[in-house]
Amino acid sequence: MTAIGASELVLIRHAPADHGGRLVGRTDVPALLPEPGALAPLVRLLSGARVVTSPALRCRQTAEALFPGAEAPQDARLWEQDFGAEDGLPFAELPDLGPLSRGALATRRPPGGESFTDLVSRCRPALEELAGEAAKGQGPIAVVAHAGVARAGLSLALGLPDAGLAFEIAPLSLTRLRAYDGGLSVIACNVTGQLSA
Repeated sequence: MTAIGASELVLIRHAPADHGGRLVGRTDVPALLPEPGALAPLVRLLSGARVVTSPALRCRQTAEALFPGAEAPQDARLWEQDFGAEDGLPFAELPDLGPLSRGALATRRPPGGESFTDLVSRCRPALEELAGEAAKGQGPIAVVAHAGVARAGLSLALGLPDAGLAFEIAPLSLTRLRAYDGGLSVIACNVTGQLSA
């Protein structure tokens, strides 16, 4: 696995959430962290990166495990999508969204919540600010957040508001984006400790 470069914005999905079989977006639950030794390859790969995190407990715990002793500022714009009335529902009780096209899924807003395109709009300023710093060689910058935030970053890189929904984002995986003046390019998606040297 190639080393993380100074112009990279690395989006890290938190460790598996202790969700109890329920959808958790804004519900603040802890992470189910693996043994520290299992994280060693990711810790080495991310060595030297500056870290920013979502305020969610599962993200803060993941950041502490991956960046021991590092200061990890929180940015509320990096919260997971707000699923409104569907947040906290058992997975079996969630509506079947399979028939929706990707475009329709991106604009679907659960009652009292936000759509994926709303999430992209909310995350865009934070991700663009961090990408701008990385593009100037002030990185690498690691963002410990959620699957939705990683998908938002992919949507921004690809220039299509719903493109990120085409990606599955594994827990404790890295989405590596190269920041350059005027945009982002995708280096890799779903990079895990098992793939790094």
